[in-house]
Amino acid sequence: MTMAPAPFETHEVLNQPPPLVDYDLFGTDRALKEAVVREGADWAMDELGSFGRKLGSAETIEAGRLANAYPPVPRLFDRYGRRIDEVEFHPAWHELMGLAIGEGLHTRPWAEPRPGAHVARAAGVIMMVQIEAGVQCPTTMTYGVVPALKKAPAIAAEWRPRLYSRQYDKRMIPAPEKTGVLMGMGMTEKQGGSDLRANMTRATPAGDAYRLDGHKWFFSAPMCDAFLVLAQAPGGLSCFFLPRFLPDGSRNALHVQRLKDKLGNKANASSEVEFHGATAWLVGEEGRGVPTIIEMGNYTRLDCALGSTGLMRQAVAQASHHAAHRSAFQKRLIDQPLMTNVLADLAIESEAATALVLRLARAYDAQEDPAETAFRRMLTPAAKYWICKRGPALGAEAMEVLGGNGYVEEAIMARLYRELPLNSIWEGSGNVMCLDVLRALAKTPEALDVALAEIQTARGADRRLDAHVTALTDEVARDGFQESQARRLVERLVLALQGALLVRHGDAAVANGFCASRLASSQSGAFGTLPQGIDIRAIAERTRPAI
Repeated sequence: MTMAPAPFETHEVLNQPPPLVDYDLFGTDRALKEAVVREGADWAMDELGSFGRKLGSAETIEAGRLANAYPPVPRLFDRYGRRIDEVEFHPAWHELMGLAIGEGLHTRPWAEPRPGAHVARAAGVIMMVQIEAGVQCPTTMTYGVVPALKKAPAIAAEWRPRLYSRQYDKRMIPAPEKTGVLMGMGMTEKQGGSDLRANMTRATPAGDAYRLDGHKWFFSAPMCDAFLVLAQAPGGLSCFFLPRFLPDGSRNALHVQRLKDKLGNKANASSEVEFHGATAWLVGEEGRGVPTIIEMGNYTRLDCALGSTGLMRQAVAQASHHAAHRSAFQKRLIDQPLMTNVLADLAIESEAATALVLRLARAYDAQEDPAETAFRRMLTPAAKYWICKRGPALGAEAMEVLGGNGYVEEAIMARLYRELPLNSIWEGSGNVMCLDVLRALAKTPEALDVALAEIQTARGADRRLDAHVTALTDEVARDGFQESQARRLVERLVLALQGALLVRHGDAAVANGFCASRLASSQSGAFGTLPQGIDIRAIAERTRPAI
């Protein structure tokens, strides 16, 4: 008698990588660990390791998925028809916010100042965004508000203790009743965008306060407890402190019109609001609104660069993890030379970004050093421009490593890819950043000298870096700072700084790959085009989060 064939297991899962969960985001990121020590925050290694393990747990990673799968919804009225202008979030969002605030990512360098505080916070931000980038918005804005409040001493004295709290309090109640508060900002209007002086919101004096009437086209994180906003006062465009609740406990006249339906950043609420006689208090002087709020903008721009750096790191981690466990044509993907080249090239981009942003964070730790002040004034928009510009291309290539597995919503890669363009847009797009670099160089010419001095510390260590720097300085001497060439200048300056940092402090194979591909040749623009002579296998293995 003929035996029937054994049933065919159609749903047996073969040749798929294990989930990248329950791993240490900090301990498996050699470039980040090395930069933290190098830039003066070695005292934070243990707590960063603890934070990295907490973020890499399966539970926290699942919270990131849930926060995006169930985005916030507006609750504009209560059951009786009264305006409440609230936003409702999934519990996973609050869980993640609690992690970020508990780690002090919102105000720790101000609440607990010490050498390396901004560097340690920067490393925490880089890790946090890898799990859920939306929480960066309210924590970043709160981080940036604190120095801006120096121009409003009375407000600062009342609000700083609440801002410094590491207790995340999600309740929509008056600030004096809360265990911790967060702050946002409102600058963008529909007719102006980056042209802030075109703002039309009016501020009318009313005793010791002002009444605001107008509209904000993008008003991020409307669930925050207070906001810095720009409005036209009698003396010109001015900065105002606008709380959610008034001193008598009533709600301020800040009306949420809708939440924006965005490409990415789904877990974070971005809104459109109107002010109908909202009460606000002046921060700084009338007519000095832009310089006042730019103080905040420097810090939020730093965080845009940090955010893209973190997202790129997670994309590379996912790609290298997949390639280490997936086989095709009888070989693991990571063992196939062309794929190894792609992975190494992605890793070089990620490590160069990490080195640069941690060096920039150290400049924020040197608040009293005039040279470092000039350096960060110029480098902040430069780093934001280049790192945020490189992010989307890296995300697309990393997604391709996973093939169809990377293009489905179940994978984190799709979320990373949608998230990556945002940091180029937030806080000023690419042209705005490059023009700001030119303004910084015009107002503080010593900034270029400081940057070149930093670069020259690597002189003689790599001929390709030396040649790039010589060509850069010759071009500046010959042509100066022309607006039409601003992107070219910023790109070449950032590449020189990244090259110098990697040559002096980075892994030798990574530094060699960077100089060979970014400085000595004109890349095609595609990743995976590293020339011969690069130890691509060592680079690819160095970046892989082995679990």
